[in-house]
Amino acid sequence: MAPGTGTAESAATARLVLLTLAAGQFLMALDSSVMNVSIATVAEDVGTTVTGVQGAITAYTLVMAMFMIPGGKVGALIGRKRAFLIGCVIYGCGSLTTALAPNLPVLLIGWSFLEGIGAALIMPAIVALVASNFAAERRPAAYGLVAAAGAVAIALGPLIGGVATTYFSWRWVFAGEVVVVLGILVLGRRIADVPVGERPRIDLVGALLSALGLGVFVYGVLRSSEWGWFRPKPDAPSWLGVSLTVWLMLAGLLLIWLFLRWEARLEERHGEPLVDPAMLHNKQLTGGLTMFFFQYLVQMGVFFVVPLYLSVALGLSALSTGARILPLSLTLLAAAILIPRFLPDVSPRRVVRLGVLALLAGAVVLMAALDADSDASVVTVPLLLIGLGMGALASQLGSVTVSAVPKAQTAEVGGVQNAVTNLGASMGTALAGSILIATLTSSFLTAVDQNPDVPSGVKSQAAVELQDGAPFLSDAQLKTALAEEGASSEVTQAALDANADARIDGLRAALAILALTALLALFFTHRIPKTQPR
Repeated sequence: MAPGTGTAESAATARLVLLTLAAGQFLMALDSSVMNVSIATVAEDVGTTVTGVQGAITAYTLVMAMFMIPGGKVGALIGRKRAFLIGCVIYGCGSLTTALAPNLPVLLIGWSFLEGIGAALIMPAIVALVASNFAAERRPAAYGLVAAAGAVAIALGPLIGGVATTYFSWRWVFAGEVVVVLGILVLGRRIADVPVGERPRIDLVGALLSALGLGVFVYGVLRSSEWGWFRPKPDAPSWLGVSLTVWLMLAGLLLIWLFLRWEARLEERHGEPLVDPAMLHNKQLTGGLTMFFFQYLVQMGVFFVVPLYLSVALGLSALSTGARILPLSLTLLAAAILIPRFLPDVSPRRVVRLGVLALLAGAVVLMAALDADSDASVVTVPLLLIGLGMGALASQLGSVTVSAVPKAQTAEVGGVQNAVTNLGASMGTALAGSILIATLTSSFLTAVDQNPDVPSGVKSQAAVELQDGAPFLSDAQLKTALAEEGASSEVTQAALDANADARIDGLRAALAILALTALLALFFTHRIPKTQPR
C-alpha cells in the first residue's frame, strides 16, 4: 500500500516507523525522572540551589501542560509529520542547551522552555502518526508499545541518571538525547503522513484560555507540597485563610470552563474551534481519557513512592534503586506487546478492567508488605503486578481514544489526551507526596510525644519545625542532624525509631490513596467499548 494512503508499506518499514515514534515517546518521558537522583549535583554544577533545579523540572511540566492542546492543532495546520520533526529539532536544541548550560537561566531556557515546547509538538503528533501509519487492527499493539516506551523511560530514568552522574556527568544524559534526536530525524523520513487538506485557522483565544487554564491548575497542584492543599503551611501564601493551592486550582478550572464555553460558542458561529466540543460528548473518547487520567495518576504516584522507599528507607544507591524497578518494565512491555499480538479480538473493556485490578492488587500487596524490617525484595511482586496493569492499559487506551473520532481529528485527540495525562501525572505525584508527608509528620510527632526519653523542649521544637514540612529523611541524615544539635544517645535512638516507623506509615498511606484511586477507576471502565475498533 502506498504511503500516501497513510499505511506503512512493509513490515520492515512499519517496524522502523514504530521504533522512531517509540523513541520520541521515550525521550519525552525520560526528562520527567532522569534527573530526580541528581538534583543536588546539577544544582552545584550550575551554581544554584536544589530549589532552583526543582523549579526547572516544574517549569518543564508546566510548559508541556500549557501548550499540549495548541500543539495538537499545529499538526493539523502544518502536517503531523512536519510538526513531529520540527518538535524534535526544538527538543534537540533544548537538550544541547541544557547539556552546555553554565547557569540556571540557560538551564531554564534549554530544559524547561525549549524541551517543553518541543514535547508539546511531538506528543500529540505521535498519537496522530500511529493512526496514519497503522491499520485499525494493528493500532492497539502500536499504541501499546509507544505508551510502554514512555513508562519504561520513567522507570529507567533514575538508573540512567544514576549511572551518568556517578561515572560521567549528568550533562551526558542530555548530550545523549541530542544523539537520539538526530537518529529520529534520520528515521523520520520513513513516516507516512496524512496530506494536509484545507488549512484551519488557529483559535488564538482558545489557545490562550486552554494554556492559562491548564498551566494555572497544574502549577497549583505542583506547589501543594510546599504550600499545603487547603490549610496553608507557615509562611506559605494564602487568601482568606485558605492555601493558594486551592485558589490556583479553582482559577485553572474556571479558565478551562471558559475555554470550553468559548469553543462551543465558536462552533455555534461556524468558526474553527481549537477542540471540537462534540468530541467531549463522545462516550468512548471521554471514557478513554478518564482512564488515561487514572492510569497516570496511579503510575506517577507509584514512581514517586517506590524509589523513596528504596533509596531513603532502605538506603539503596541510585543504581540499585533503578535495578529494583526493572521488573515493572519487564511485565509492562510484555503486556503491552503480547496482549494485542495473541489476543487481537479481546474486549478492550475486559483488558482495561483487568489492568486496573492489577494496579490495585500491586498497590495493596506493597502496602501490606512494607515494614521497618523489610528488604528490597518486597517490591518485586507488587511491581510485577503494577507493570502488568500498566501494560494492559497501554495496549488498549490509545486505540480506544483515537478510534472514537475521524482520522482528521487524531492530532486534536493527541493534544487533549496528553493534556489529560499531564494532569494525572502531576496529581499523582502531588497527592502521593502530600499524603506521605502529612502522615509521616503526624506519626513522628505522636511517637516522640509519647516517648518519656525525649525532653519536652525537644518535643516542642520538633512540633514547630515539622509544621514547616517534614523532610523524608534517611536514618543517616537524621543521625547527622541530631549530632549537630548535640542530642543525647537516648534521644537520638528514640528519634531514629520514630522516624523509621513514621516513614513506613507515610508510605503505606500514600499507597492506600493510590489503591483507592485505582478502585475508583473501576467505576468508569463501563465507558470503554466491548469490541476492538476496526
